[in-house]
Formats: sequence, structure tokens, C-alpha cells
Amino acid sequence: MNMDVSSFFTPPRPPVSDGDPGLFAFFAAVRSNGLQIWPRRAYEEDVLVNSGFGRKRFLLNSPKAIHRVLVDNPSNYARTPATIRILRPITGDGLLLSEGEDWRHQRKIIAPALSPRVMPMLVRHIADAARETIARLAATAEDGEPVDLLSVMQLLALEIAARSMFSLEMHRHGAALRRMIAQFALRLGRPYFFDLVLPAAIPTLRDLRRLLFRRRWVALMDEIIARRLDAPPADAPRDLFDMLLAARDPDSGAAFSRTQLRDQIATLIVAGHETTALTLFWSTYLLACAPSAQNRVAEEVCALDFASEATGTALAKLVYTRAVVNEALRLYPPAFALARIARQHDNADGTDIPPRSLIMISPWVLHRHVRLWERPEVFMPSRFLADEPPRFSFMPFGAGPRVCVGAQFALTEATLVLAMLCQRFEIALADDRPVLPVAVITTQPDHPAPFRLRQRRMRPG
Repeated sequence: MNMDVSSFFTPPRPPVSDGDPGLFAFFAAVRSNGLQIWPRRAYEEDVLVNSGFGRKRFLLNSPKAIHRVLVDNPSNYARTPATIRILRPITGDGLLLSEGEDWRHQRKIIAPALSPRVMPMLVRHIADAARETIARLAATAEDGEPVDLLSVMQLLALEIAARSMFSLEMHRHGAALRRMIAQFALRLGRPYFFDLVLPAAIPTLRDLRRLLFRRRWVALMDEIIARRLDAPPADAPRDLFDMLLAARDPDSGAAFSRTQLRDQIATLIVAGHETTALTLFWSTYLLACAPSAQNRVAEEVCALDFASEATGTALAKLVYTRAVVNEALRLYPPAFALARIARQHDNADGTDIPPRSLIMISPWVLHRHVRLWERPEVFMPSRFLADEPPRFSFMPFGAGPRVCVGAQFALTEATLVLAMLCQRFEIALADDRPVLPVAVITTQPDHPAPFRLRQRRMRPG
């Protein structure tokens, strides 16, 4: 793929060290910005090996090695204790953290609720919520005031998640839901030293705080579910709640228990809305910094009709807009790293992996690897208009049996909302301060960059 990239934008990133970080520097970076735990050679080599506290650490970049871990032998690689103790208070034992037969049972029940045939129902919820948000933004654009698009996208993604799940507008519960999610991310969602070194069975003081949070979180989720159950029944499914409530294991006929239903809903809302909001923020940021790409999106969407009944037809025409979203996911994957513990000895594409080794697969590194991508640091959406990227070189939603079950919904939501924004507004940054990615659990901006929105002049007809 040879092309002129002189007009393309190279987004800023945290500095990359030339040498491997020591063990304590590694732990410090995990807590403050996980993007800085890998040295320059991580972006050039197939495997990086370190050790500490009697355990080997592997960063795998070879697609064949990743295939071995995530597809050929996934049962050998368990979630890390740190992942479990940090995420379980907010996701419970839903699809994200379940293992073995319990995971297979949950996956078989939940997968049909997010299949392509359900997408037209969900697209209506996306379009309706996006139109309302854009109407409010239009008033701000007229005043010329800077806009915090990160907060706007977070609120919009939460509204879409709530409507898609419950057919409820979140005027009653939205503030409490967002406040609890934000509090968890700020105070309890960051990994601390003891989270990383102690087994999950040994509680820490922070774990006790997470337990108290869990009680309040469960009470809020139960209140929202009770309100939805009070709604009159419908002849056809209105939302994901109806789909999950009616879903059955195809083999046993078993349904979700009330506790399982609550944990699935919490997982979908928490994981889905935050990652999609970040994808939308980074997409708008990249377009604000690359006017030629933004103009191309505007050209693609200018004549499309995003009224509820026509949205599905318009969605199929968003080829370049979808490429922009994919390129944002490549440069800023929401889940910047996957971590697993090897249960037994294995060999991954020639790499010998002892038991208890820490295996890391980092979409952040993988998506910028010099052997897998041409000009990996450059924002270049056209790379997604040609052939599909090689398997296991692009995996913003994971890969293998445990690939994100909501990936198609998230990609559809981000593409549609971005198209509707660019149809209505010209998007620009309100200041020149560089926006740097910071990764703790997800890949977030280091500050809520202000944007200016100007009404785009619509073409007649």
C-alpha cells in the first residue's frame, strides 16, 4: 500500500522509552498510564519477555502466537486476579468474568440477543437518542461556546445503552448511574500494588470499599430492572431486556436467573457505553485534526436520511465513516491490553510459556507494530477501505471465542452517531493543547479537550 500521507495527521502520544522499565516502574506505569510500560522494541519484535516476583511476563505480537492463546488453547489462560478483583464489583459474574461451563452457558443465551437480526431495533434507539443530543448541541453551536464532547459522548452513549436495554429515557436514573460509574473508575477501578501481587482470595482494604460499592450498585440496578418489569408487556421485543428475559439456553432451555440477568445488564451497560463514548471522542478528535478526512465524511453523509425508518438504509452507505471509526479504534483501542495467567505449560508460535506466566496481548502495541502496519502512527482511514487487515493484527474487541459479544452494536453505534454529527456540524478544536492518551482500564484522553461546533451548511435538495 503506497500512498502520499503528507496531508494526514500524526496524533501525539506518550513518550516511548528505549530501555525496558524495571519492575517498580512497570507497576507505577500500570497504575498511572499503562501505555508507557512497553519500550520501543515492543513495537518491533514478535515477543517481549521480562520477569519479576518469580513470574515471567510475555508480550505477544505474533498473530500466530495470539491465535494460539485466544483461539487454539483459551482454556489454558485465565483472567488475572487483578482483573477479577477490580471488575467483579461492577460487572458481577456476567459474561465478562465468567469461566468454563458457566461462560459457555451465558454466551449461548446472550449471543442471539445481539445478533445482526436485532440490529434494526437497536439502530432506532441509537438514532433517536443521537438526534436529541444533536438538537441540544445545535443551540450551543449558535452561541459559539466551547463544548466538552467527551462528557457529551459519555452521556449520549449511556442514554443509548439505557434505551437499547430498557426502552427507558434515563432522566430518572441516568445521573445516579453515571455518577456511580465515574466514582468507581476514579477511586476503585485503578489497579493498586496489592491488587497486582495478592491472590484474589486475599482481600485488601480497597476490596472492602469495592464491596460497599457493590451493594449500592446492585441496589440501583435492581431498582432500574424493577421499573422496567412494571412496564406493560409488548407483543414484540422492544429492547435488549425483552430479548434477555425471553432468552433460553438452546440445549437445556434454562433462562437467566434474576441475579444472572442483573449481572449481564450491568456488564453490557458499563462495558458498552464507556468504550463507545471513547471511540466517538477519539473519532471526533481525529477528524477535528484532519479536515480533509472530515470533509470526506461530510460528503458521504450530506444527502443521507437519518430519520428512524430510514436509518438502516443510510447505515449501509457509511463506508468511509466506518473506516474512520476503525482507524480510531486502531489508534486508540478502548481496551489497551488483555492479560492472562497460563495455567499449564504451552508453546505459542515457538515461544515456550511456563505455568503461572503472565501473558499480555496489547491492542495498543499490536495496532502500532511496524511489522504489521504501514506508517502505523499516522491517522489514515483509507487503510480500511482496501483489504481487511491480517487476522489478529487488528483486534479492538478481542478475538477468539471470547471476542466482545457487543462488537457489532458498538461499531454500528459509533459509525451512525459520527455520521449524524458530521452531517450537522463542522468540528474543530477550541485550543491547541495536544490531547494525549492515558490508559488505566480504558484508553482515555488526558483532559476533556474543548471543541467548537459550527452548523454545517446543508446543500439544497
